[in-house]
Amino acid sequence: MTDVTPILELRNLTKTFGSGRQQVTAVDSISLAVAPGEVVCLVGESGCGKSTTGRMAAGLLPVTDGQVLFRGKDIAQMDRAEFQQYRRAVQIVHQDPYASLNPTQTVRQIITAPLYRHGKVKDRAQAERRAREILEIVDLTPVIEFMDKYPHQLSGGQRQRVSVARALTVEPRFIVADEAVSMVDVSIRVSLLNMLSRLKQEFDVTFLFITHDLALAKYFAWEGRIVVMYLGRIVEEGPTPRVITDPRHPYTQALLAAVPEADPELAQHKRQIELRSAEIPSLLQLPPGCTFHPRCPYAVVGECDTRPPQLEPIVEGGSVACPVRKHESIQLVA
Repeated sequence: MTDVTPILELRNLTKTFGSGRQQVTAVDSISLAVAPGEVVCLVGESGCGKSTTGRMAAGLLPVTDGQVLFRGKDIAQMDRAEFQQYRRAVQIVHQDPYASLNPTQTVRQIITAPLYRHGKVKDRAQAERRAREILEIVDLTPVIEFMDKYPHQLSGGQRQRVSVARALTVEPRFIVADEAVSMVDVSIRVSLLNMLSRLKQEFDVTFLFITHDLALAKYFAWEGRIVVMYLGRIVEEGPTPRVITDPRHPYTQALLAAVPEADPELAQHKRQIELRSAEIPSLLQLPPGCTFHPRCPYAVVGECDTRPPQLEPIVEGGSVACPVRKHESIQLVA
C-alpha cells in the first residue's frame, strides 16, 4: 500500500457509562489503526465492547478519553465541514436491519433521502436512476420489485441489503459492519459476505467487521487482520491466518475451540480448551491483573492475578497480551 497514513485510527480509546460508583468501563484504552483498503475483524463475546468501539469509530458515540483520527486528524478537532465529510466517509451497517430502517418509508424513500440530503442528485429523475443503480449493486434485483416495498415486506437478508445500499448512497470510504450478518439465516450469510467482499474490491471500501463468530471472521478477512477483545481490552491481534492457525492468547484459543467443525473426523480430534469458569466477570467488579485469569486454564498465581498484561509483539506477526503463553503455539486439531 502506498498510503501509509491509516484511514481510521483509535488511540487509547476509552468509553465509560454511568457515574460515581456505578461507572462501567465498556472500552478500556484500546489502540487500533486501519490502513486504506484493509479488512479488520473485531471479535469477542457479547459485552466485550466491540460494538461500542464501532459506534465510536463511526462518530455515533462520544468518547470518554482518547482519540478517533480520520486520515490523521482528530475528529474532535474538526470544524463542521470536516466533520460532515468524515461522517459521510465512515458509515455503519447495524446488526438489526429492521430496527435501523424507517418502517414508514419505502425502499425508494430510504435510498433517495440521503441522496437529496447530501446533494448527490439534482432532481427526482437522477435520484431514481441512482437508487436503481445502488440496488443493483447490492443484488436486489429485479429492482422494480423492491422499490415500493416497506421493510416489513422484505426478508432479513433483503433488509440488510437495503441497509448496505443506504450506506453506499454517500460513497463511503470506510464501513463499520456491526454483526451485519448475525440476524439472517445461515443459508444466506455467505451471499451477504460475498456481496461485502465485492464492494471492497470494486469500490475500494475499508471494513471494520464486528462479529462474535471467528468462523465468519476467517471467511471474510482471510487476507486481513483479526483483533480479539475481552472485557473492553484487546488481548490479541494479528494477520488472520496466524490468529486462526496459531492462536496465542488462551481466550482466542477458547473461541476457536468453540467453532463447530463440519468434518466429523476433524470434530472428533479437535482439542477442547477447558476453562476454569464459564462465567464472565461483571464489568462493575473486574478481577485484578489479567481480567481473563479467573477463567484461564494456564493462569499463574502471583503473576496473572496481579499485573494487567500489555500487548507485546510476537515474531509470527501481531501482538498478544499474555506473557505466560505468548511464545507457545497450540494445535487445536490433533
